[in-house]
Amino acid sequence: MKKITLLSAAAIGFVLTSCSGDSDFEGYTKAENGLHYKFFNRNENGTKVNEGDGITFSYVISNNKNDSVIVDSKSVSQDGSGYTKFLMPKTSFVGSLEDGMYMMSKGDSASFIFSADSFFFKTMKYKELPPQFKPGEKLKAIVKIKDVLGKKELEENQKQQMADQEKMMKEAEAKEKGDLDKYLADNKVTVKPTESGLYFIEVKKGSGAKPKAGDQVEVNYTGRLLDGKLFDTSYEAVAKEGNVFNPQRPYGPIKFVLGQGQVIKGWDEAIAMLSKGGKAKIVLPSNIAYGPNGGGPIPPFAPLTFDVELVSFGPAPAQPEGQMPH
Repeated sequence: MKKITLLSAAAIGFVLTSCSGDSDFEGYTKAENGLHYKFFNRNENGTKVNEGDGITFSYVISNNKNDSVIVDSKSVSQDGSGYTKFLMPKTSFVGSLEDGMYMMSKGDSASFIFSADSFFFKTMKYKELPPQFKPGEKLKAIVKIKDVLGKKELEENQKQQMADQEKMMKEAEAKEKGDLDKYLADNKVTVKPTESGLYFIEVKKGSGAKPKAGDQVEVNYTGRLLDGKLFDTSYEAVAKEGNVFNPQRPYGPIKFVLGQGQVIKGWDEAIAMLSKGGKAKIVLPSNIAYGPNGGGPIPPFAPLTFDVELVSFGPAPAQPEGQMPH
């Protein structure tokens, strides 16, 4: 089943008008738009949710017929808190979950019962109902609003986040040279860097010619941060030992075409310095690694070390006619 996530960024205004009425569900009130609602906590003085606001909230959506949970924010929140951030969109249909949330304010908690058909087809844009649902059935959502930020506050928060990020980037950039110099001194690296800043320390001399741009190479490798923390490797045993093992990944030498921008710049330069069977330790400043943005477990402006082995190389396979090279 497709995972349900409440993430959207549409922005057009909507105001819900509701009144008390009989509901088919015990303890609930039916609004004029057909939405059934029940408040557990109502903060009359809280900041009201409006379309375009940034809200922090928790939710559980279940099948109203049997209470089986469809999605719980505890299992999808990025920070593990159970709360998720959401930019309130235009209502996706009359009597929608969004309509219910527009009834709420900061600090409120409530439950809503609404059409499963409309939610899956109009809110989630599914092409068909999930198999556990029949036409006409209902969903139930329990929602708690932790925080509400208006447009002005969102803009101020974004500016502050950008300023904080810029400060962190500058601090990381300034720190890089000191960290790299310390690593070189502590590990008694005496080779001179190339023009790009690459430190190439030959560990085992290979035999024969060296690969050239356009050749397909096979390389084994282990990559670490300067503090020794493993972030990637082609060796399954090393991955398990370093707690980065991925059972879905095929381990073994990786293949790429040299000089085609398929790997970081430091790799293109370093692998071209090896012969078949050759091994080396290479130290890369961030400008020939992952740069100011980093990537995954690699922080911004992070120098890296790799143990690399050129297993084999040869002419790259011809691309099928009409197919662009990778």
